[in-house]
Amino acid sequence: MQMPRPTEADKEFFRSLIPDAPGVHVKPMFGNLGAFVNGNMFAGLLGPSVGVRLLSKQANDELSSADGVGPFGPGEKPMREYLALPDRWRDTPDQARRWLERALAEVAELPPKAPKARKTARPRV
Repeated sequence: MQMPRPTEADKEFFRSLIPDAPGVHVKPMFGNLGAFVNGNMFAGLLGPSVGVRLLSKQANDELSSADGVGPFGPGEKPMREYLALPDRWRDTPDQARRWLERALAEVAELPPKAPKARKTARPRV
């Protein structure tokens, strides 16, 4: 499976949507970007596509009804709880920003995710 790669313009657009809030960080993920709050991902960039994680059925149903919304994820394996925002919202980023803020609010309610322990190299004998 070929992983789509974002352009620098895609990355800049994604970063412009991320709310400036405590505990929010943008990190590289497999050549793309993810936005995290307290260690939990709430939005992602996959190629040019921006996706948000919605935990409530109401929010998911509401966004799903918007024209141009689709599954978010690589190839034939969309990520559960994530929806891709319509590409046309690049022209009206306030709509996209509102959904990222909503995703942030929902995911921020999850317990903080503990960082994975790094494997340390065993000493050679």
